[in-house]
Amino acid sequence: MTSSETSSATNTPVARISLSADEARRIALRAQGFLGAPDRRAGVRGVLRALGAVQLDTISVLARSHELVPYARLGAVGRDAVESAYWSGGHSFEYWSHAACVLPVEEWPHFAFRRRAFLARGHRWHRMEDREGSTALVRDRLKAEGPLTTAELGGGRNGGEWWDWSETKIAVEWLLDTGEVVCTERRGWKRVYDLAERAIPDALLHDDIDDRECVRRLVTQAGAAMGVATRADLADYHRLKAEQVDEVLPDTGLVPVDVEGWGKDKGGAAAAWADPAALESVPRGRHRTTLLSPFDSLIWDRPRTQRIFGFTHRLEAYVPRPKRVHGYFAMPLLTGGKLAGRVDPGREGAVLVARQVSMAGPKAVAPMAQALWEAAEWVGCEEVRVDRCDDPVLRAELLSALAASA
Repeated sequence: MTSSETSSATNTPVARISLSADEARRIALRAQGFLGAPDRRAGVRGVLRALGAVQLDTISVLARSHELVPYARLGAVGRDAVESAYWSGGHSFEYWSHAACVLPVEEWPHFAFRRRAFLARGHRWHRMEDREGSTALVRDRLKAEGPLTTAELGGGRNGGEWWDWSETKIAVEWLLDTGEVVCTERRGWKRVYDLAERAIPDALLHDDIDDRECVRRLVTQAGAAMGVATRADLADYHRLKAEQVDEVLPDTGLVPVDVEGWGKDKGGAAAAWADPAALESVPRGRHRTTLLSPFDSLIWDRPRTQRIFGFTHRLEAYVPRPKRVHGYFAMPLLTGGKLAGRVDPGREGAVLVARQVSMAGPKAVAPMAQALWEAAEWVGCEEVRVDRCDDPVLRAELLSALAASA
């Protein structure tokens, strides 16, 4: 890290830290929990607090994405332990952040601005013909019977397509959006709804901070979770608007920095901002070798992933099969602090199937074999099979490496 003299938009000389591309990459890896010894005592809940948000998704290949995220950082933590860490003891809740995410319960106040925005809009994208009657019924049921799923409330659909929600489903989701109801548990992948006044600690429950302070806290948290980030990165982390980020940045404590290859904003202003704590020491330690969920916060933002790792990442689950390049649920391989390949995995009984594999070169072969075996053992598979590899020479080397590690 070096300091440089530059000028702000007002031409006032200021000292600014300059980071090499490699330094920025290592800072980002450490902030996301992939460089240095993992905090196993803090466990899954510690990972959640550090990241600030873990994205949920319906796709389950090796496991669901929210299980893959702590696995990638901590290793083979039991899947039941992961679910328990998220959904027991009132330590977290589910809400709209980067997408539908598990969030530390301490962040409940930070999303008051979003709950107020939903309330001001007055509706979901669905129609709700009898809002007062439907929401009153949901409130009464939850108050009398305790936490309930949509099915227990009366069913989620009218019998048509998935989006043809029942009045009850629309009502409970509206109450979730606006903060009267909260989801603090998933049961068989179904949301379990409860009254927020019962599920959220009283010290956190009340929406008594204004919108600007909510956004300031979220931008500060995102900066710490990423280590170093552009304005666009900071906005994307919790799906904020660029102007919201710009308004609060001066009050977040984040430090403007220059990063090699990241460019500059208009007028020479810093294009990147860093968490001061991330600049206090040089990132060192053991790099994690692992497969990443496509929804992992290290890589969920494609422009940031390209900028930091020179790696084009795209989820192809929703791409028609003939147009897929890397497969349905291609998981990038992280090794040595770089993204060195990807694999589209599947399971057939006790066999982990690498349906499609690509690697950056011979140096990625041993890490890919290691990552495949670790993932296989974690999900209870006893064998690894490689179906396709885009390089026949590397495929042969991978098969040899897998056999040697069996």
